[in-house]
Amino acid sequence: MILDRQKRMNTAEIRARLTAAGHSLGLDGTEEGERGVDLITDFINQMQIYEGAMYEISTKLEILDSEFQVQFSHNPIHHLERRLKSTESILGKLDRRGLPYTVEAIRDNLFDVAGIRVICNYRDDVYSVANYLSAQSDIQVLRVKDYIRNPKQNGYRSLHVIYAVPVFLSSGAHYTPVEVQFRTIAMDYWASLEHALRYKTDLPDDKHAEHSQTLLDCARALQNVETQMQTIHRDINGAPQGGEAPTANEDSPIRNATLKGQ
Repeated sequence: MILDRQKRMNTAEIRARLTAAGHSLGLDGTEEGERGVDLITDFINQMQIYEGAMYEISTKLEILDSEFQVQFSHNPIHHLERRLKSTESILGKLDRRGLPYTVEAIRDNLFDVAGIRVICNYRDDVYSVANYLSAQSDIQVLRVKDYIRNPKQNGYRSLHVIYAVPVFLSSGAHYTPVEVQFRTIAMDYWASLEHALRYKTDLPDDKHAEHSQTLLDCARALQNVETQMQTIHRDINGAPQGGEAPTANEDSPIRNATLKGQ
């Protein structure tokens, strides 16, 4: 099942939101304003490319899931969630980094504009799907952060991989980054609650700290339960066992070109 956490790109809505930021873009009918109009057009075109890259990756994941079902009678992916970062979120991130409102700044510095969350059934599935996807010849692994084997201090676990995938337009192939987060159902369940707590600002500090500690304890307990259930799954199912996380192609010219702003 694929869940789009936002509707597909709405160019009229993007144009309206960028125009609302006119004090920064100079949309005032002058020569500066004309450059602002050009920026809106370039921004919409770039968002179309990000959307295309997101759908390219999600299609690859669907095909992998179907192949697993045929080969092993097991679907490793429980569901997918896709999202394009909102216009406000993109502009806000540029502001926080002191970057200009340009398409070049977005391309060179923001690698999570297009995002997919892959919710798998078991930890083996996380690594198997990530590695099979990474092995495909037309995509590149740009960056890997394995928070499953190396959890964050608060207990967060997930495998983050940034891929570059070609989007073919009339002007040729545009290699575009997509951030993919792989996690199990239990990891996602935990992360959703932790996210809600993090942004719950009206809780007293002592209650917030108490819940944070409880969530850390829960993360460790869930990890133990997942390990036991994984063992049972391995005994009754012939699907591939998980290996190591994918590795970035450090010497890839595509990677170096895509990450030139970092």
